[in-house]
Amino acid sequence: MAMLWKFMRVAKYSKTALSPKVKVRGIPTHSRHSSSKSVPSDFAASAPCSNTVELLGKSYPQDDYSNVTEKILSKVGKNLHNRKHHPLWLIKEQVKEHFYKHYLGRRGTPLFSVYDGLSPVVTVQQNFDSLLIPQNHASRRKEDNYYLNRDHMLRAHTSAHQWDLIHSGLDAFLAVGDVYRRDTIDNTHYPVFHQMEGVRLFSCHELFSSIKDGEGLQLFEQGHRTAHKQECHTMEAVRLVEFNLKQVLTKLMTHIFGDGLQVRWVDCYFPFTHPSFEMEINFQGEWMEVLGCGVMEQQLVNSAGAQDKIGWAFGLGLERLAMILYDIPDIRLFWSEDERFLRQFIGPHIWQKIKFQPLSRYPPLINDISFWLPSETYSHNDFYDLVRTVGGDLIEKVVLLDEFAHPKTKKVSHCYRIIYRHPERTLTQDEVHRIHRAIEESAVRELGVEGRF
Repeated sequence: MAMLWKFMRVAKYSKTALSPKVKVRGIPTHSRHSSSKSVPSDFAASAPCSNTVELLGKSYPQDDYSNVTEKILSKVGKNLHNRKHHPLWLIKEQVKEHFYKHYLGRRGTPLFSVYDGLSPVVTVQQNFDSLLIPQNHASRRKEDNYYLNRDHMLRAHTSAHQWDLIHSGLDAFLAVGDVYRRDTIDNTHYPVFHQMEGVRLFSCHELFSSIKDGEGLQLFEQGHRTAHKQECHTMEAVRLVEFNLKQVLTKLMTHIFGDGLQVRWVDCYFPFTHPSFEMEINFQGEWMEVLGCGVMEQQLVNSAGAQDKIGWAFGLGLERLAMILYDIPDIRLFWSEDERFLRQFIGPHIWQKIKFQPLSRYPPLINDISFWLPSETYSHNDFYDLVRTVGGDLIEKVVLLDEFAHPKTKKVSHCYRIIYRHPERTLTQDEVHRIHRAIEESAVRELGVEGRF
């Protein structure tokens, strides 16, 4: 859910975001999967853009908010979470099976329904307004998101579907999909990753039916918001929802990682879920955050038409779980088409124990780039996005090495280290030099920096 996103991070790709006549068609679940290729080093960064983007069979007019790149659009429709035997599919299926088996309705049918084919194109209203995220909140910035235009974007979290699914009458569901965020570049961050959202709503009878003398207990009251509850919730209701949520997630993590798993909860606060927590697990001696969760904001639940119910929601990252469970060291590998990677996850059942075997330890190639920043607003994520667009998945990591302010001119200079490494073969210095040169030229042309090359 959105709470996994620690809300915190404007693009200037008006010329390079999209080349003319860009058309990215949706790829149906369980069908073809085109290979993931890096952008050629002679990437035409100055190519003029068209006025519209055709994506998944629909056309979206561009405006001053449009900042989605061809590199990102090429990922839309890949649906790795629906590709059989892919590690993300394995994690998704394990979670599904757990919920199907352990949570049943009155007729013995699964209580939770699963939605794993929802469009990643959502409205700004779905992604932010429906979740009660304030208009001036930092999480809405172009610096952190991929916008098709002012009204439409690639979802930044699967929470974008919460309101619609509750409004359709659902009380318990899992929503799975690819999400898109502009971010730093390293082995655990990628601009496209996959989340699973979980939501459960309770009526008064459902929540208190197992409580002795619970007939007189209520879900709601006219009270005050505190660090422990919302103003409209009774303390009894909140405590039971919290207990149920933590119990469900502890069982899920134990089911995935095995008995004896240590779990701890860290209190946190998000503006649209309260109270809320992060779950950390101790896996092989190291504590790691694996998901965020909390009591849903009642205003959201009420506006979706479930005024007489209270609920919880959680969100987990599939890549995060898969990297821990299968010991996958680099998030770029999830996009690999190399059979040496993919065939490691083919087995007789989804619970087969798998430990990823590295394809090879190809050496990195390192190049630095320095430039004076333009006088207008400059964003780290603008540069990271440009590097990814030009270098594709050959870019392993980008680090800001040095920041220098000239004592007389007051101009600011940044020096970045770019680490190149192909996950499946050895790179040559010549091909890296061509890509690095293209990054330098694109940074000057598109970001307005002054090169110190």
